[in-house]
Amino acid sequence: MLKRRLGKTDMKVSVVGFGGIPIQGVAFDEADRVFKKALDEGINFFDSARAYTDSETKMGRSLEKVRKRIYLSTKALSRTAAGLRDEIETSLRNLRTDYIDLYQLHSIGTLEELDRVFAPDGAYETLVAARKEGKIRWLGVTGHSREVILGAIESGLFDTAQFPFNPIEDEWSEAVIPAARKASVGTICMKPFAGGAIRNHRAALRYELARGMDVVIPGMDAAEQVEENASVGRKLEPPSEGELVDLHAEKVRWGEKFCRRCGYCQPCPNGLNIPFLMLIDGYYTRYELRDWALARLGTLAKKFCDCAACGECLVKCPYHLPIPDMMKDAAKRIV
Repeated sequence: MLKRRLGKTDMKVSVVGFGGIPIQGVAFDEADRVFKKALDEGINFFDSARAYTDSETKMGRSLEKVRKRIYLSTKALSRTAAGLRDEIETSLRNLRTDYIDLYQLHSIGTLEELDRVFAPDGAYETLVAARKEGKIRWLGVTGHSREVILGAIESGLFDTAQFPFNPIEDEWSEAVIPAARKASVGTICMKPFAGGAIRNHRAALRYELARGMDVVIPGMDAAEQVEENASVGRKLEPPSEGELVDLHAEKVRWGEKFCRRCGYCQPCPNGLNIPFLMLIDGYYTRYELRDWALARLGTLAKKFCDCAACGECLVKCPYHLPIPDMMKDAAKRIV
């Protein structure tokens, strides 16, 4: 497996890493087998999150004995100093380690939210303190908004940035990836298959690695998936002309009904969290994490069926998605 330095850090990560979302859906013994396969294939970068139920716990159980050979990355949604302190301590216990190589502020959605984590008693304060204590080594941020990630990069306060980049969500090439390169901020590619929308996995991974991403982290829950994805990292080649044609066809096919979770549709006058509902629908239909999706749906006061089809989101969506129709269709699927 080829390796790259992750931005300004001293981590030399396998170009294909391990995304920790789908591993939630398998038993512990099967998770052990999947992680062993990942190690055998040369993967050394493993990414999880506090929000991924037992993903951290499974990683800790499977990877504890090889801790010095790998890099562990995780993240949390807490925005306050005190809240993030508790999350870091929980991550350390779950991952069975004394330190975490990369700890990220998870899914920062707006510039106001970014300002909040930088404010006194904000989460960034705890990141800095935990690094001084040796509990984390590098600081990162994740998100789906290009404006937010660009702001985080330009702040000069993060070592890495993780965002969705794939042949469908390729808008990041315009400003964000060049800014990260200029600032030596490591780039971590989440959603490399667009949440399951892209079928040609090998071509998608090659596409992303050829266009400025340091490491791609496809979510995996089977040894066969690990073998297929890891094979891309042995010899880096751009997609062929034929593969690029196929990938473009995928983009065209999903273009009218693919939510990039940019948040421009918000706020909804009827109180729906449209991007999060779209995310839940994606996990339910494409990842087939139905229990996870239903559990998250249960936490929301307003669900798909509460869409009043007022049309305000149609005007605000920069991708012209038929959001009311998508809410209606999801309400029929997810009951």
